[in-house]
Amino acid sequence: MFEHILIPVDLHDRNQAAVDVGLHMAGQNHGHVTLLHVIELISDATFDEFEDFYLRLEEQALGKMTTLLGDSADADHVSQVVVYGDRVREIINYATENDISLIILNSHRINLEDMTVGWGTISHKVGILAQCPVMLVK
Repeated sequence: MFEHILIPVDLHDRNQAAVDVGLHMAGQNHGHVTLLHVIELISDATFDEFEDFYLRLEEQALGKMTTLLGDSADADHVSQVVVYGDRVREIINYATENDISLIILNSHRINLEDMTVGWGTISHKVGILAQCPVMLVK
């Protein structure tokens, strides 16, 4: 059903649940999983000014994605991508440009005593703006 699953990740361990769900779903359907990490650019600065810094962040992101995948991922069915820009915009652009059939995101739990907090999160914005189904893993 879901041929190409996109899993946006940051450098936190809390992404493991979303990665595990995505790998399981893709494995059942012989689908492909792409882990995507977006590096936000520093405002009012050129890429060249901080190129070494950005490249170190990219190296860290690729290492973390490899750790999240562990030994369970088939290299033919998993890819790792790092892009630069606004997180929400880049996730939506990648999904649109690469015919993603499902986005799986980690999401925090909502405090039921104050449900007005948390509506500006990346997962909420992607859930509203994406043109494909979005699954939130808590």
